[in-house]
Amino acid sequence: MADPPPRVMSTPAADAWIARLTAMHGPLMFHQSGGCCDGSVPMCYPRGEFKVGGQDVLLGHIAGDVPVWIGAAQFEYARNTQLTIDVAPGRGAGMSLETPEGIRFLGHARLFTDAEALALEEGGPPPRGES
Repeated sequence: MADPPPRVMSTPAADAWIARLTAMHGPLMFHQSGGCCDGSVPMCYPRGEFKVGGQDVLLGHIAGDVPVWIGAAQFEYARNTQLTIDVAPGRGAGMSLETPEGIRFLGHARLFTDAEALALEEGGPPPRGES
């Protein structure tokens, strides 16, 4: 069995902002829900401020130990893609921690290859939050 690829990654620019925001706010987490507008982008919160539950799927960790969660319904649409969290100039709306800093986190997706998808499938489902 081949090693499964990570379901989530981050760019060096995003990692730098995550480090800066961690210094300001303490440990962080990301969540991406299936809403419209800003609900469909990764939102950054102080860890534990956004309560994850049984309808949330852990995609993995970025920037060391920062967990990235996604709503289960959106995961079903995106299960065959790898999410890369990046940062861009401009302010997004919402309550994400980077909003006052004049930047916004965003996600880029790429389809897994057939071999990557098979390795992920053989690895079993990703963890979910507690109900």
